[in-house]
Amino acid sequence: MFEYSNWSVLTVSFVVVLSLALSGVALCSVLHLVGAKWRIQICHLSASLYALFPLAFVLLVILLLGGSHTFPWWNHVDTHTAHMPGWYLPHWLITREVVGMIFMMALYWVFLQRQSVSDRSAEDAERYHNIATWVPFFFVLYSTMVAWDFEMTLVPAWHSAIYAMQQFVSNFGMFLSFLVIWIFILNSSNKLNRPVENFVYNYIAQMLFAFTLLWVYTFFAQYLTIWYGNLPEERDRISGMESGDYSFIWWAMIVLKFVIPFVVFAFPMPRHNVRIITAVAAGIIVGTFFERYIWIGGIHGTGSYPIMAAIVVGGAVAVIGYWLVRMRMHSIRLIKG
Repeated sequence: MFEYSNWSVLTVSFVVVLSLALSGVALCSVLHLVGAKWRIQICHLSASLYALFPLAFVLLVILLLGGSHTFPWWNHVDTHTAHMPGWYLPHWLITREVVGMIFMMALYWVFLQRQSVSDRSAEDAERYHNIATWVPFFFVLYSTMVAWDFEMTLVPAWHSAIYAMQQFVSNFGMFLSFLVIWIFILNSSNKLNRPVENFVYNYIAQMLFAFTLLWVYTFFAQYLTIWYGNLPEERDRISGMESGDYSFIWWAMIVLKFVIPFVVFAFPMPRHNVRIITAVAAGIIVGTFFERYIWIGGIHGTGSYPIMAAIVVGGAVAVIGYWLVRMRMHSIRLIKG
């Protein structure tokens, strides 16, 4: 009834929405822990992406209900060739994903409550700091589980020790790119009650440059190991992506996520130009969409381009996400009107 290439658009939408929800609060936590003073400029804005969690949860339920469409191994797994046989149990998958998301929503909610009163007293500041120390730890653990379930283990015989890190590093870079464009739009339209100052763009551009280098390092470390080992169960998936039906978006991904950001952000001048930063950020977002789809929808290297599904499903998810975040920003008085 459903083509896997089309259904995969829903999985990609879930991963993207969840990554934005996770990364928004994680950034606030990290900036607090390192004592970055400029966090005051963006933390409440970034944390408002918490509003995307209900949408991510609904998408998760749909994907789990349609398990046989979401996971190619759902109805049968060869335990002799699967890298982690115990991982491929539907009831165990459903339990860990549902419990994991509920836990992260609860943890982040506590963080936001502590953040809102952190200036009230020394005791409140200490409680806020304590919860902030746990956020990066569970962010990495939960993101690893999501990367394994919805991307790495879609092919039971394929595995990579560094894949989870590559995935959430890539997604965090996408979040930073989204944050740049989001700030640019809100500032340009004069929607914010307290506009974000221009120096913040430079700070985020520096972080984008760092995450570009970290992404290409993890990407090449994984690719080199697979290429050097030349094992069919590992090599075939990579070969299908780079030379199969989706080869165009594979190479476009590398250009958009590494070549252009590296060439541009390696020099100081572009990192101080708001329009250049937002243009590169837009490319990184598109490149990350390509990356997520090719790892999820291109597991066999074959399939049609799901343009209509991307427009319908992606558009609907984007509109719902927009209204959820907008209502959140109104409730905490970040925007006018």
